[in-house]
Amino acid sequence: MKKKLIIYQTFVRIFGNRNLTRKEFGTIAENGVGKMNDFTSETLKQIRDFGVNCIWFTGILRHATTTDYFRFGIPSQNPRVVKGRAGSPYAIVDYYDIDPDLAVDVSKRMQEFEALVKRTHEKGMMVAIDFVPNHVARQYKSIAKPDGVSDLGENDDCGKHFSAENNFYYCPGCALDLSDVPVEEYAQNSEPYEEFPARCTGNDRFDAHPGANDWFETVKLNYGVDYCDAGGRSNHFSPTPDTWRKMTDILLFWAQKGVDVFRCDMAEMVPTEFWQYAKQKVKQQFPEIIFVGEVYNPAQYRDYIAAGFDYLYDKVGMYDTLRDVICNHRPATDITFAWQQTDDIRSNMLYFLENHDEQRIASTFFANDPTKAIPAMLVAALLGPNPLMIYAGQEYGELGMDKEGFSGCDGRSTIFDYWALESIYRGYINRQHLVKTARNLGVIYKNILRIANRNIISEGLMYDLMYANPQSTHFDSRHLFTFMRRRDNETLLVVANFSDQIQEADIIIPAHAFDFLALPESDVTATDLLTSRKQTLRLRRDKSVSLTVHPHDGCVMKF
Repeated sequence: MKKKLIIYQTFVRIFGNRNLTRKEFGTIAENGVGKMNDFTSETLKQIRDFGVNCIWFTGILRHATTTDYFRFGIPSQNPRVVKGRAGSPYAIVDYYDIDPDLAVDVSKRMQEFEALVKRTHEKGMMVAIDFVPNHVARQYKSIAKPDGVSDLGENDDCGKHFSAENNFYYCPGCALDLSDVPVEEYAQNSEPYEEFPARCTGNDRFDAHPGANDWFETVKLNYGVDYCDAGGRSNHFSPTPDTWRKMTDILLFWAQKGVDVFRCDMAEMVPTEFWQYAKQKVKQQFPEIIFVGEVYNPAQYRDYIAAGFDYLYDKVGMYDTLRDVICNHRPATDITFAWQQTDDIRSNMLYFLENHDEQRIASTFFANDPTKAIPAMLVAALLGPNPLMIYAGQEYGELGMDKEGFSGCDGRSTIFDYWALESIYRGYINRQHLVKTARNLGVIYKNILRIANRNIISEGLMYDLMYANPQSTHFDSRHLFTFMRRRDNETLLVVANFSDQIQEADIIIPAHAFDFLALPESDVTATDLLTSRKQTLRLRRDKSVSLTVHPHDGCVMKF
């Protein structure tokens, strides 16, 4: 029986941090840092009890940082090519190593990760980590690679802009020019960073002059695509490019460590041909491995699914639509259009309302109130069997309004700075100080996610009722979204209210719904799974049932 995948993204560096100093641009000594060991069996059980069956441990791989671990034999990075004191978890400096910030005993950081995997599996959850295939940190150097493995770029011909056997792209004869990149105050006394010849930058910047808005701290990996061919872009995939083999070996290395899910960063910047190659190699040995791709171009969704991805982010479609409906910028009827755009691949689309790239719901940049997203959570969690992701702190209404340092006050929780979040601290570490509103929100999330675990969500049929319920005095189709699910003899009628008003809704159930769902006409006693409230519903073809739906809330009527 297939279970709905419910992913809990957590940034390890922040999650377990008990230091609430939160000094802007603070060092690790000043602001502290969370550890892998903070995910105790009790904490993992608390996460699992929300209804989660997979934890995405963000920031596991060793990445560029200003923190010095040279005494442990770990190379240091120049702060001029590091974003923030802690550094970006997407500027990897060693694909085979664990971020030393996250270890209690730095010399045993891999063993601590292996123990984390074991604890997570023992609690019945899968482990997800990032696979960052498009780019690496400027000062990438593996000290943990297995014997016999050559490092990225080790055998490159630096005199060529492009070669299918090179791991990087080069600007022959040109030094890297970072003059357009501001230097933070704490880094101004550091040695200038020198790179000759310059390597091309991770966001497809193929010259030697990246700017402040580029991914200047990263280097683009070469998968055999010449982006600057005289005739335009050209592919060179035979013989198999060296980068393909090296990156596939990295996937296999972590699969052997017990990783169940790879969240593949900026997957659409890597050719589909590589993913076909890698998926075949990895799934041949680990057939249950799951690949989740960060792909933002809807025109490419089906290509990447065909290439081997199990799931893709539904950002441009469902996320953007739900966000606009929450903020009253679009009508709820647009949700129908959003799911229909990917109806043929809907089971492959991952829904979410928050992640590390997006603004927090409770921030003033988004909804300014975490409860406004409750109806959207009902839709995202219950509309179909496809995966759902929540971001640590979302369940307790994290504001995301801190001015942390490199990140600044932007409605997001930093991935660049040493920091702590009160929502997580109070939710998982010091629960006696969890305020009532946050506690209540957590209960609502738990209820919704537990409903999402039911077989009627992971299996069965869905029927969108919006076409039969046009805007009227008895149904506010701008602010209400309603659908049904049915499996065997069990039916759910879901109504989400995105408005700040109580809605007295008369919901028409068309004859076609009765036929499609094999639903008999009858009088039923329905129970709202969110409140346990019972109500008699008179089910008749092309007739309506009446429900009262509270502001920024919903009903999940089971019968």
